[in-house]
Amino acid sequence: MAVVEPVPGDPAAVADCGDERALVVADYHAGIETGLRYERGVELPSDADGRRARLLALAEQVDPDRVVVLGDLVHRIGDPGADERDEVGALLDALDARNLPLTLVPGNHDGGVAAAYGDRVDVADAGGYRRGDVGFVHGHTWPDRSVLGARTICMGHEHPQVRLEDEVGGGRAEKAWLRGPLRAEPFAAELGVDPAALAWPDPPPELVVFPAFNDRSGGTWINVEGQSFLAPFLPAAVAETAEAYLLDGTRLGAYRRL
Repeated sequence: MAVVEPVPGDPAAVADCGDERALVVADYHAGIETGLRYERGVELPSDADGRRARLLALAEQVDPDRVVVLGDLVHRIGDPGADERDEVGALLDALDARNLPLTLVPGNHDGGVAAAYGDRVDVADAGGYRRGDVGFVHGHTWPDRSVLGARTICMGHEHPQVRLEDEVGGGRAEKAWLRGPLRAEPFAAELGVDPAALAWPDPPPELVVFPAFNDRSGGTWINVEGQSFLAPFLPAAVAETAEAYLLDGTRLGAYRRL
């Protein structure tokens, strides 16, 4: 079994961290409906209960020791507003009832989470968090060097998705996973060292870019020409052999050839 194994049909995975199993999701974006209302004038009813129910159902299914969120637990940048506080509070209450701790690798939307929930959420360093053979990052900053030594690195931030078209020009968007080996050279350049100094493992670390858990957060089209990635180390750091997969496990092949 892979160190990080997606849950078929869901934007979530189980990570084997050696001493424990973690249920891993990315980009929860609690309170997104309030953000969409003020940012874009889009009125949508809150799906807070639905998001919480989905996460709890996954926890029931895979029986983890911990939940890890790969950044953007909340949608509002800065101090969480009332909607974010209510949604995250209800989620934490439900996890506490199941004795499930939550670790957050903070993303670019999580600036106020430590102050708001620091006594209930294990907030990691923004440069990443490593447990056993698995590293966890959000992806909006360069990972800490210690995280790069992990066998598998889980990342959010991008919300990868693919556009699928049929023979008559119809199309639809699908959430996707992006998985592939990491190249040492961009990280060495950022750190100002020779690539050999990183003692890059053989085989190289695998990067697993998670689809967004939130269904309303949009994403990066990884198979549309001209689409830019958000992470400062992508696409340079991921090998051209990196592959895309749909949530149901369908292998689409090398993402650059889709």
